[in-house]
Amino acid sequence: MATKRFKELKSLSKDELVSKQREMEAQLFDVKIKKVTGQLEDTAMIWRLRKDLARIKTLQSQAQSGASG
Repeated sequence: MATKRFKELKSLSKDELVSKQREMEAQLFDVKIKKVTGQLEDTAMIWRLRKDLARIKTLQSQAQSGASG
């Protein structure tokens, strides 16, 4: 069953997915730095960002395989 977050991402265009991916990768980097320096309070944020990035990459690969196949 698709989650609410997956459904939101599924409605985005290819360009929006790419920009969202870059934004989340930068945010994940910042969160990891905060964790290392001890400034991160919500450690589950790393998990959520990684899962959202995986969802985006899944959608991109599905779109690519759907276009070529």
